[in-house]
Amino acid sequence: MQTSDILNRPLRILATLLLGFLLLTPSFAVFAAQDDEERRRAFQLFKDAKNTEALPLFEKLAATYPNDPDVFETYGLLVMTQTAYLKDAEARKQARVRGRELLLRAQKLGANSTLLKVMLERPVDVDDSSFSMKKEVDDAMREGEGAFASGNFPKAIEMYQRALLLDPTLYEAALFTGDVYFKTADQVKASEWFARAIAIDPDRETAYRYWGDSLMKQGRVTEAQDKFVEAFIAEPYNRLARAGFLAWAQKVHVTLAHPQVDVPTNVKRKDKDTTITLDASIFGGKDDKSGAAAAWMMYGIIRAGWQSEFARQYPNEKTYRHSLKEEAAALRGALEAVKNQKVDDKKLDPSIQVLRKLEKEGLLEAFILLALPDEGIVQDFGPYRKSNIENLRRYVKQYVLTGGGQQ
Repeated sequence: MQTSDILNRPLRILATLLLGFLLLTPSFAVFAAQDDEERRRAFQLFKDAKNTEALPLFEKLAATYPNDPDVFETYGLLVMTQTAYLKDAEARKQARVRGRELLLRAQKLGANSTLLKVMLERPVDVDDSSFSMKKEVDDAMREGEGAFASGNFPKAIEMYQRALLLDPTLYEAALFTGDVYFKTADQVKASEWFARAIAIDPDRETAYRYWGDSLMKQGRVTEAQDKFVEAFIAEPYNRLARAGFLAWAQKVHVTLAHPQVDVPTNVKRKDKDTTITLDASIFGGKDDKSGAAAAWMMYGIIRAGWQSEFARQYPNEKTYRHSLKEEAAALRGALEAVKNQKVDDKKLDPSIQVLRKLEKEGLLEAFILLALPDEGIVQDFGPYRKSNIENLRRYVKQYVLTGGGQQ
């Protein structure tokens, strides 16, 4: 999942993340603690999801506190989320433009959240607030969003469920129903609706993460961990998904990390020419006791030969890209080169040791996709996930959740 895919989603899915991210910033706690009743009331209304009531208060706060990044970030998001329920297209455009201005102001003042960065990447001239191509479904969702923004949760649930009856495949209808129950502290029903959203689309991360939050509210930390893992392996390249995973880890004092593997070989291509650069550090003198020189030279040689191999492996793609198959072949070539040298295990290059262990466990591809992704490799994630989801789970649990396999 790339950023462009995230930006195509209804704004409400992104905006509901705002509270969690703001609560992680030190400035929010400092500002909220100041002796200002109106400020406290505004943030409390926002916390209670009474957005339409909070919006005019934040407009006043922005005038009173022109240098407060949290006020401007929250104000900007509240303005932008109007696009979820405003029915007039021109009004929605004005909300996008005004919201962006406020978020840019927040950024200038020092706001730097993941959500703010994603929101600023959203195109102002494109109306991406639609929930469905079917008017009656979209109308029901907008009415539900209007009710949600005003704190009328029963009405919101009624409209979301109406939309789901009209379109049983609408992920947002089930997700938002669960979100309402989450905010009203009915975590049992919230979990049921998050599960329904996942059944509609198990390859999206949001419902898993919301479910994890719900389980954390109940103190069910082990079950919550499983949901956050599922969220991460559903969309590991979604910046908001990663931020949510890290926020959870901080709460439960878990260090997330990939195993340390340094590939000291740089391969660059320009047209039909390939340049291989080896880091001088891999040459430890006349005798290569660690196997590093032979391994990483072989890695570079295999990578260089993939310009033509790519066309055979990916016949439906016209343009070369760095792929999962290429990286896996090159790393396996590096391992084979060390094997042929019969290097003493005790002297083996640390990165080669890690790769050999991953290969033995059948997790080399999972490691590449999650720890070494680039614009080319990420395109292979979807097909790999469909038939190898258990390998992704094992990799995250054995390595990412254990500080890179150190625990």
